[in-house]
Amino acid sequence: MLQELDYLPDGLLELEAHELEGVLDGPTLIHLTGAREPALFVSVLMHGNEPTGWEAVRQLLSAYGAEGQYESLPRSVSLFIGNVSAASQGLRRLDGQPDYNRVWPGCEVASGAEHEMMGRVVEIMTRRGMFASVDIHNNTGLNPHYACVNVIDNRFLHLAAMFSRTVVYFIRPCGVQSLAMSKHCPAVTLECGRPGQAHGVEHAREYLDACLHLSDFPEPPVSEHDIDLFHTVAVVKVPEDISFGFGGVDAQLQFDEDLELFNFRELTRGTRLGRSSLEKGLGLDARDEQGRDVTSRYFEVDGSDLRLRVPVMPSMLTRDERVIRQDCLCYLMERYDDHLRDGDSA
Repeated sequence: MLQELDYLPDGLLELEAHELEGVLDGPTLIHLTGAREPALFVSVLMHGNEPTGWEAVRQLLSAYGAEGQYESLPRSVSLFIGNVSAASQGLRRLDGQPDYNRVWPGCEVASGAEHEMMGRVVEIMTRRGMFASVDIHNNTGLNPHYACVNVIDNRFLHLAAMFSRTVVYFIRPCGVQSLAMSKHCPAVTLECGRPGQAHGVEHAREYLDACLHLSDFPEPPVSEHDIDLFHTVAVVKVPEDISFGFGGVDAQLQFDEDLELFNFRELTRGTRLGRSSLEKGLGLDARDEQGRDVTSRYFEVDGSDLRLRVPVMPSMLTRDERVIRQDCLCYLMERYDDHLRDGDSA
């Protein structure tokens, strides 16, 4: 399934994300030689409805390219263009496809052609060497721009803080690109807001350009005054057998219409999230980093109101019901700033 090239196909940068499938046979790894080695590894379109990464790369390479030559790049680039078939339809993934950002090496579920392909990408890039890895995403809810890391290490934190002072540390879900690449080089995931926003594209482009100009990572630790570090403690899903919606819909869970306004807000105990018509149970499934059921730790039903049991900060809340079914309702986070002071690694 993987196509590997050492050149950029003619006219590729003229195409929008939904047009790429017409030129590329499928997921494609492209190596471009620059002034420094090893290469910056960049992945885009892990989700077909998240085009900001591709748009940023189009702008970046157009600025350095001249008649198809990219020798003026400050550093070599290896670009992985992911789910072009889903991108052709503007979908996160097609029915029957796995999530391209859940099948990288290191996940418990390690079977299938897509998993083998991602393993091949890691094998190729490990052999070639990587300066750093950047995976670029959008999200569907109202979220700020932020960066994610999977290792508490100064190099990773510097790389993340170059994009945003808001940084999220997580080790679940597994099978994500940044977690796989973190075994081999500093790696980050960028969350660039909603698709179609020009400032998200520009922010990602400027960040990639800054990474290309880095010769090394600063040695001093990132100051706790320059970063807001959060730790993802649980992922929250709606079970398949539970109906849900927003506002006054006829469903077992009726989430409040403005739920996504809670993203990256430190919510107090008792905050109302919606209403439940279930006779028993909470209608949610929250799992911690070890996969343990922690639903009752974070949620309760008071009368018919679904509320938080403890203070927490959510991220990735969205009203996109398809995304909720394919991925999750949200993630729950807690502040992790003490680890900056302690100099801990994880």
